[in-house]
Amino acid sequence: MCGTAPGTRSARDRAYYAHPHNEFWRVMHRGGVTPRRFAPGEYPDLPRYGVGLTDICKHAFGADSDLKRSDFDADGLARRIAAVAPAILAFNGKQAAKRFLGSDRIAYGFQSPQIATTRIFVAPSTSKLARRYWDETRWLDLLEAAGFTPIPT
Repeated sequence: MCGTAPGTRSARDRAYYAHPHNEFWRVMHRGGVTPRRFAPGEYPDLPRYGVGLTDICKHAFGADSDLKRSDFDADGLARRIAAVAPAILAFNGKQAAKRFLGSDRIAYGFQSPQIATTRIFVAPSTSKLARRYWDETRWLDLLEAAGFTPIPT
């Protein structure tokens, strides 16, 4: 999973998706990745469940609108993904995907370019700042494609 950059709360707490209104940890549980809803500080345990976390901006934090073009490191992300070779690189929101893929026209779902054998997926941002774009079904589709079984409601 690749976000844009840690939000202010996540940077302060030194934990991914730390804002209490962020949907990430809820959808990880709902999507069958974690056995219960994890607290943000439990993010180091996520690789045990087959999911890794990173950001395209490794040296900046804040809202996407606060980031500068120079904060984005698409080449660094490509190197990290090539080294690990996950089955899927999922972007949490369009902003990081746009900067990585070099296009302003990005649709949600699987993308046609790949990184070697790594497929690329763009999901709606889980951030409360992007609530108007939130669509849990896109995330559940992603997690099911990755081999997880969503928890029935």
